[in-house]
Amino acid sequence: MPVLRFNALKESLNNKPVPFKESHRRSELFGSNVFNDAVMQQHLTKAAYTAIKEAKNGAKIDRITADHIAAGMKEWALSKGATHYTHWFQPLTGATAEKHDAFFEPVQNGLAIEKFEGGQLVQQEPDASSFPSGGIRNTFEARGYTAWDPTSPAFIYGTTLCVPTVFVSYTGEALDYKTPLLKALQAVDTAAVAVCKYFDKNVRKVNASLGWEQEYFLIDSALANSRPDIMLTGRTLLGHSSAKGQQLDDHYFGTIPNRAMAFMRDLETECMKLGIPVKTRHNEVAPNQFELAPIYDEANLAVDHNSLLMDVMDKVAERHNFKVLFHEKPFAGVNGSGKHNNWSLGTDTGVNLLSPGKTPMSNLQFLTFFVNTIKAVHDYEELLRASIASASNDHRLGANEAPPAIMSVFIGDQLTKVLEDLESVTKGKLSPQEKTDLKLNVVGKIPEILLDNTDRNRTSPFAFTGNKFEFRAVGSKANCANPMTVLNSIVAKQLTEFKQEVDKLIDSKSMKKDDAVFNVLREYIKQSKAILFEGNGYSEAWEKEAKKRGLSNNKTTPEALKARVSKSAISLFEDLGVMNAVESKARYEIEVEEYVLRIQIEGRVLGDIARNHVVPTAVRYQNILIDNVKGLKAIYDKDYKKFANEQLKLIEAISYHIEAINSGVTLMTDERRKANAIDDVEKKAKAYCEKVKPLFDDIRYHSDKLELLVDDELWPLTKYRELLFTR
Repeated sequence: MPVLRFNALKESLNNKPVPFKESHRRSELFGSNVFNDAVMQQHLTKAAYTAIKEAKNGAKIDRITADHIAAGMKEWALSKGATHYTHWFQPLTGATAEKHDAFFEPVQNGLAIEKFEGGQLVQQEPDASSFPSGGIRNTFEARGYTAWDPTSPAFIYGTTLCVPTVFVSYTGEALDYKTPLLKALQAVDTAAVAVCKYFDKNVRKVNASLGWEQEYFLIDSALANSRPDIMLTGRTLLGHSSAKGQQLDDHYFGTIPNRAMAFMRDLETECMKLGIPVKTRHNEVAPNQFELAPIYDEANLAVDHNSLLMDVMDKVAERHNFKVLFHEKPFAGVNGSGKHNNWSLGTDTGVNLLSPGKTPMSNLQFLTFFVNTIKAVHDYEELLRASIASASNDHRLGANEAPPAIMSVFIGDQLTKVLEDLESVTKGKLSPQEKTDLKLNVVGKIPEILLDNTDRNRTSPFAFTGNKFEFRAVGSKANCANPMTVLNSIVAKQLTEFKQEVDKLIDSKSMKKDDAVFNVLREYIKQSKAILFEGNGYSEAWEKEAKKRGLSNNKTTPEALKARVSKSAISLFEDLGVMNAVESKARYEIEVEEYVLRIQIEGRVLGDIARNHVVPTAVRYQNILIDNVKGLKAIYDKDYKKFANEQLKLIEAISYHIEAINSGVTLMTDERRKANAIDDVEKKAKAYCEKVKPLFDDIRYHSDKLELLVDDELWPLTKYRELLFTR
C-alpha cells in the first residue's frame, strides 16, 4: 500500500475520541463571552447603554459616547483574558476576515498601557486591495473601511475581542455581505410596519427572523489530508462508490458515534459561550454526515452566528482530529449538504406575522403577509434562484436529494383550499354579506397552529412549514446573508406595492379597509398561482409543467446569476436603497469570476491526480500483470494464454482506461486554455460550464474503473469506504 494512504489509515486508527467533560450547565455558559445586554448594563454608563439600544433603531453614536462604550468594552474584555481586538467582517470571499491588534501600547518612561478608544471601536482601515470588489476599485486603490455594527454584539474568541462590522470601499460601496443585509432588513421593517398598522396601530417595528440548519460531513483529518482533492477543493473529484453507502437508511437519526459526539459536545460548549443558541444535533442521511440547528434569532445576528459557527467548527474539529466538509456535494453517490433557512417576520408586540391567530382579523393579517410573500417569490423567482447559485451548489440542486433549480412554493392542502376559496370571490367590491361569509368560511377557519396540518415536501425549494417559510435550496457552505438579503428585499418591495394598492382602493373607491385588503389579496392569488406546486419536484412532469407555467429552470450558476443584473433586480435594490447599480453589477462580476476560479482549480487538481497518481499506479500494476504473463509463458509456452487469459483482459482494460484518462486530461487542459483566453468573464464562465466541467465526469469514470481493477495494496487514494466509515 502506498506510504501516504497507509500512514493515513494508521493514523486514523489512533485518532481516539478526545475526552470532553462539561463542567457547567449550558444555561450558565450561554453568552458568557458576549458583550450582551446584561454585560453592557454592568460595564457602561446609563447614557452609553441607552445610545447602543437606540443605535439598534438607527440612531447614530457620537464620538464621546463611543469612547465611553469602548472603555467599558475594553475593561470587560481584559477581565476575560483578551489581549487583542479585531474588526470581524464578512467580505465577498465567502469566509470571515479579521486583523488582530493588541490592546498594548507603550507610553513614556518604558511603561505601557492597554488602549482601546472610540475611534478604534467605530472604524478601522483594512487593506481592501486583496478582497473581491467586482471592479469597484482598482488594485492600486486599496483603501477600505470597516465600521462597527452595534446591532450585533461584540464577543471574545480565544484571547481576541471581536467587533462585528460592515466593510465598505473608500467610495462608499459595500464590499461585504452584511451591509446590504442590514439595508434589506431596514426595508422590510419599514414596509411591514406600514402594513401591520392596518391591523394593529401599536406596532412600531418588525424583525425578520432566521433559523438555519447546518449540514456537514465529519472526516478523519488524516484521511482527508491524504486526498489532494479534499484539501484543495473541499470535495472528492475521484473515487468509486463504496459497496455500502446510505442505501440501508441506517445512519439517519441513528446513534451518534462516540467520536462525533465528543466533537459535538465540545462544539456546543464553544457555541454556548459565544451566544449561539444551538439546540438540535443528529445524524444525517449519508454516512459521517450530521446536522446542527439553533433556535431562531433576528436575521442579522443569525447570519453572524452561522458565519462564526463555521469558523468555530473548523477549529474544534482540529482538536478532535476531524476535517469538517461544508461542500454541498463532497462525495458522489451519497446525499450532499444544505443549509435550510427558516424565515419569518415578527412584531415588537410579540406577534409572528406568519402564524394565524385566534380571531378572523388575526387570520386576515396572517393571510396578508402569507400571500404577499408568495407573490414576491413568484415575481422574483429567478433572483431568488440566483441568490443560492454557486459551483458547489450546482452539484446538489435537483439531484434527487435537494430541491430542484426550479423555484416553487409548497403550502399544503389546507392553505391551498383557503386560497382557492378566497380567489372564488369574484365581484369587484365585496358586499358586507360577502365579506362576513368570507371571514367565517375562509379566514375564520384557519387553525391557530398550522405546524402539522400537512405532510412535508422535501422537493420544494420554498415551503411553508406552519409558522414560517423554509428556503430549502440554500447551500451548506453559503453565507446566509446572500439569500436573506434577496428574500427580505423582495418581500419589502411587495409589501410596499400592496399598501399602495390597498390605499388606492380605500381612497379612490371609498372601500372599507377589509374589503380593499381582500380585493388586492384575491388578485395576488390569481397572479401568483404559477409558483404554487404541491407535487414531486424531482419529476420530469414537473419540469415540463413548470416550463408551461413560465417558471425559469436555470440549472447552472452562469445561467442563474444573470438575474442579478436584470433591470428588475437592479431597480428593486435601488428603489429600496439596499444596493445601487454599481454594487449589484459588482456582485455579479464577483460571483461569476468565483465560479470560473472554482472550476479552474478543480480542473487543475483533477488533471494532477489523474496523471500523477492514478495513471502511474495503473501502469505499475499493469507491469506486475505483464511480468506474471511472461512467467506463465515461460512455464507453459504456447499454452500460456489458457492460464493468462484474465490477466491479458486486465492488461487490455487498464490500457483502455489509461488512454482515455490521458486523452481526457489533454482535452480538458486545452479547453481550459481556450476559456482562460476569453476576456469577457460571462463568456468565460459559460465556456468553463459547457466545455471544461463536462469533461470531469469522463475522466472520473475511467479513473473510478481503474480503482476497481488495480490492486488495493497499490491504490494511492484513500477510498470512499475508508473516508465514510472510519469513525
